[in-house]
Amino acid sequence: MTDKKMGRPRIYESTTTAQNEANKRWAEKNKEHKKYLNYRSTSRSFIRKLATEDDLNELEQLIQERRANTNND
Repeated sequence: MTDKKMGRPRIYESTTTAQNEANKRWAEKNKEHKKYLNYRSTSRSFIRKLATEDDLNELEQLIQERRANTNND
């Protein structure tokens, strides 16, 4: 009996390299979704870590306006 291993063929030096390549392919195919996720992440980080009380009040106002506009569409 031969000692053939099952699973993904070893065409990459390491699993990390394979994952990096897969990540690049996904990012290329999903540019708009990646952009959306980056904006969302940035805005959440700003709110959690840096926003002042004035910033939060302004954001609340912008969110209310946005919700009103999306309900009318």
